[in-house]
Amino acid sequence: MSDLRSLPSVDQLLQAEPISHWIEQFGRPLVVDALREALASARSAVQSGRPLAPRVSLLENAHQRLEAWLTPTLRPVINASGVVLHTNLGRAPLSRAALDAVQQAAAGYCTLEYELVRGSRGSRSAHAEALLIRLTGAQAALVVNNNAAAVLLALTALARRKRVIVSRTQLVEIGGGFRVPEVMAQSGARLVEVGATNRVHLSDYQNALAEPAALILHAHSSNFRIIGFTSEPALNEIAALAHQAGILFVDDLGSGALRDTARYGLAHEPTVQESLAAGSDLVCFSGDKLLGGPQAGILVGQADLIARIKKHPLARAVRADKLCLAALSATLVHYLKDEAEREIPIWRFIAQTPQQLGERAARWAAELGQGEVIEGRSTVGGGSLPEETLPTRLLALPARQPNAVLARLRRADPPVIAYIENDRVLLDPRTVLPEQETALLEALRAALAG
Repeated sequence: MSDLRSLPSVDQLLQAEPISHWIEQFGRPLVVDALREALASARSAVQSGRPLAPRVSLLENAHQRLEAWLTPTLRPVINASGVVLHTNLGRAPLSRAALDAVQQAAAGYCTLEYELVRGSRGSRSAHAEALLIRLTGAQAALVVNNNAAAVLLALTALARRKRVIVSRTQLVEIGGGFRVPEVMAQSGARLVEVGATNRVHLSDYQNALAEPAALILHAHSSNFRIIGFTSEPALNEIAALAHQAGILFVDDLGSGALRDTARYGLAHEPTVQESLAAGSDLVCFSGDKLLGGPQAGILVGQADLIARIKKHPLARAVRADKLCLAALSATLVHYLKDEAEREIPIWRFIAQTPQQLGERAARWAAELGQGEVIEGRSTVGGGSLPEETLPTRLLALPARQPNAVLARLRRADPPVIAYIENDRVLLDPRTVLPEQETALLEALRAALAG
């Protein structure tokens, strides 16, 4: 008990030499909280029979708490994994123009819902809509906060309490436990499954139309692939059947490609333009996958359908904010100006050749004085182009304890994300931004030195 009486008070600790600096850095209320918790921890230790910690240890404990409380958990990292659209690392990096647009929108006030010509209230949906119409050929467009919200909103506005026909080949689950049947249930639509797990025929849809339905939903397999004994009708065939029955055809395209991925040696990913040309009345897709912009859900299609969706109360709950609209608009401009491959990071990454990547990896090896350049494969990732890879060149670094090296790389500032194969640490230059190379090499030197 005598040790407990020796514990200093919070007021006494506040007189310690570093405290005034801490208060300037962290604020007095937080410093007081940290000192109280450090004292409580020391008191508990004494009560359990351990000796009283010296005052310097109390202060160190408090300072560690302050830093832990205020260290951001959302941090930039160097992605050396070669996964272009790494869902866990934030998917698509934004272009410089998109970053500038976000900064301008965030730094002050903006015309989010203000019409300058009339001097009256405007609509936030107008900012990206004209760009999307010109790019895709759709009659109208709407941006919400992600593609799951886009699908939910469309089904709620157009098919609540009505039958929606969907193939069993498309009843999928994607990252985070998002399942097509469950989002359909949340919309209030009545799910009607047709076909089998691996095969669906046009006659399956036709038979389901014996009873009234609101629409046929097509969910593109953007994050999985069924191989072997499989078949599905073409998009234009399903759309034509829906229109013959007087109902809508909605295509959940997912990845949102506006460019032909086959140009880069990848499988062809259906584009938004192709879906509309095939007869889709409404197309839903993501902004942060193959489009290369911010997280967003985008709906394009017939003007009357978009108008109905905009008026639904749920539209307000899932609407995009000013930062998303600013970044998305700037990203779409790159496509209109035919500069996507040069300006949008993911397309720049995809377009890199093995020779270019090999030269970067060789330069890293020379800087480090160790490692070799080997052949490898990059992946697109992010729920896009399943099983598709791109030839790359990797920097392979020998390490006695490769897992320990990876752990040290993750503790670097900024952290580095690499991977292990055959007891070597591998880094793919494809997804490392040029301006990150100096920090990457510094982190590698420190991690390899142990």
